Amino acid sequence: MKANLKKYLTEVIGAFFLVLTVILTGYTAQGILAPFAIASVLMIMVYAGGHISGGHYNPAVSLAACIRGALSFKQLIQYIISQCLGGALAVLTFYLIIGKTNGFYPADFNLKSLIISEVLFTFALCYVVLQTATTKNTAGNSYYGFAIGFTVLTGAVAVGGTFCAGAFNPAVALSLGMLNALSWAIVGYTVLANLAGGILAALLFKLTYTEPQEEAQEEE
Repeated sequence: MKANLKKYLTEVIGAFFLVLTVILTGYTAQGILAPFAIASVLMIMVYAGGHISGGHYNPAVSLAACIRGALSFKQLIQYIISQCLGGALAVLTFYLIIGKTNGFYPADFNLKSLIISEVLFTFALCYVVLQTATTKNTAGNSYYGFAIGFTVLTGAVAVGGTFCAGAFNPAVALSLGMLNALSWAIVGYTVLANLAGGILAALLFKLTYTEPQEEAQEEE
């Protein structure tokens, strides 16, 4: 139980700093620097907490890990609660920093573009996490944080703010809803798209990845 609490606390911390960076860079209009800051904080937190909790900080990633078999269903629920708690604390901290008026106005996106963009790049993120951070073939590698961070950077630059919010993470989408940066209808579509991307990533992972012992048997 104590080990699980450490995992959940780690997920709270990582999600907190990820979401806080997303909303602060959005508020201060950092432009092209925002995706780099977001990718950087994710990479940093993945390296900091990956050895404890897996460094998910994202319900879609946790869902993909659960389907993949790297996380139990009970832990999945606790991970999602922890990640959403971290996001909510980030919103509270944002208000403490800037005061009562947050300055955000709901962004609007074409629904088809939003769904396709969020599904595809959440898929990419979850697929990269599964392939680089949950397999025996890549165990102990030192590059997984870069791979995960740069996947988010790629998605944020390619579609974020233009075709979708560039959340790729239900905890981020919910925090943007809390700040009125997205309407709750857009938040709902984004969350569903993110979860669909995570499920698709887990299924494609199962189709493409071969465990080392299975690979050896096939060669024989």
